[in-house]
Amino acid sequence: MYDRYEGLIFDMDGTILDTEPTHRKAWHHVLTKYDMHYDADVLTALNGSPTWRVAQAIIDAHQSTLDAYQLAAEKTAAVKEMLFDSVRPLPLIDVVKAYHGRRPMAVGTGSEHSMADALLRHLGLRDCFQVIVGANDVSNPKPAPDTFLRCAELMGVPAEKCVVFEDADFGIEAAKRANMAYVDVRIL
Repeated sequence: MYDRYEGLIFDMDGTILDTEPTHRKAWHHVLTKYDMHYDADVLTALNGSPTWRVAQAIIDAHQSTLDAYQLAAEKTAAVKEMLFDSVRPLPLIDVVKAYHGRRPMAVGTGSEHSMADALLRHLGLRDCFQVIVGANDVSNPKPAPDTFLRCAELMGVPAEKCVVFEDADFGIEAAKRANMAYVDVRIL
């Protein structure tokens, strides 16, 4: 079905890996000690964003003086403790397996590069992807096109010959701005 594309780029969280429940649990765990909470709709709207951006939105909503980068670091640490026991591949992993060795593939994620690498290794999927680009690998993460453009560059495939698989509005916006085809996996 995707044979017309020369490169395939996959978002990670919520697209190929079921990490969202653990991310929500980690936010709840960290925010409880500050007597804060998150709005699930706001969190969903920020899917694909780097953790510090989500932290800033939560801080702003509570008119808090906490540092967004520190709060993000605490949440990332909490996720690392929880995620390896709970992460599972989502059905789209079948597309990854079908194109493994047939097309260059990349992960372009709003998560940190090291977390993506560790999760994919943990599940035995790291060798399917030639490239990982995390939010910390680019100056302008999603919804800017930089993540996906960097994936295409590192795969050696022109942007217009790539397809992006995404589950978040920010990621779809990034794919559009990168002049790439995209598949909104929420409607598959």
